[in-house]
Amino acid sequence: MSGPTVLFVGGLGRSGSTLLELLLTAGADVCAVGEVVHLWERGLVGGECCGCGAPFRECPFWTAVGDRAFGGWAALDAPTVLGLKAAVDRTRHLPWLAARRLPRVRTATVARYTGLYQRIYAAAADVTGARLVVDSSKHASLAFALRWAADLDLRVLHLVRDAPAVAHSWGRRVRRPEITDRVAYMPVLSPARASGRWLAQNAAFDLLARRLPVHRLRYEDFVAAPDAALAGVRAFAGLPPVAPDGPPTAPHSIAGNPLRFRTGPLTVRRDDTWREDYTGRRRWTVAASTWPLRLRYGYLGRTPDEERR
Repeated sequence: MSGPTVLFVGGLGRSGSTLLELLLTAGADVCAVGEVVHLWERGLVGGECCGCGAPFRECPFWTAVGDRAFGGWAALDAPTVLGLKAAVDRTRHLPWLAARRLPRVRTATVARYTGLYQRIYAAAADVTGARLVVDSSKHASLAFALRWAADLDLRVLHLVRDAPAVAHSWGRRVRRPEITDRVAYMPVLSPARASGRWLAQNAAFDLLARRLPVHRLRYEDFVAAPDAALAGVRAFAGLPPVAPDGPPTAPHSIAGNPLRFRTGPLTVRRDDTWREDYTGRRRWTVAASTWPLRLRYGYLGRTPDEERR
């Protein structure tokens, strides 16, 4: 299998990556596989539902990917894979992952871990015939690890959304429909923790941009002019700016926003409910702690009406 071009969507969750990947799949040359970083625990171990609605091990797409990549998912030892993940894909490992030279003692472990992703990407492209595979894992540590993968055509899209809007979303209680045997909810973060993660993840992708080309896209600009934004993303990924071939197709994702289970036409609209709901001390906590990067990304010094344009 030859390796495809991989678009890695990075940033902090609740920034619109699911909507973006859904719209990208309107092109037949794009295959979106969701947040592959969670496949091991949520798919391989937990058996959670794919974006198509089928349990992971019953999904025809993921069955075909597992067969092509590994000779079947049974060939993988889940504890071993999760051990590799813990040894490589953690925010605490960013200092050595971001170094100009990978420490020799880490080389083999990083190669084994990133090799798993390369096999999945190649298999997904082989199964679908896509030229571009979209992985919306978002974790900066995984993006930095993939940077060291040999012969991987990696393109990184840094998707950023204004911090108060993201913190507001992280404060909401949202049910996870991919878990069918019990009621489970997506994690909830306090304003302080959401702010800390927003700063850490976005700053990490700013650092990654010093190591390889990174295309930054603001959520607010994306929803204001989706066609232009999608054309820019396709161009960055090396694809022609062709018109969509049809409606978005549900990505075969094993994690992400519940929006991935939606079928049919999508209406792109900006969600500004946080402006009315997220007020007082919570909003000021986020605004005060994240202002340096908010200034860098152009969120300060503009009125709400100007931001909506």
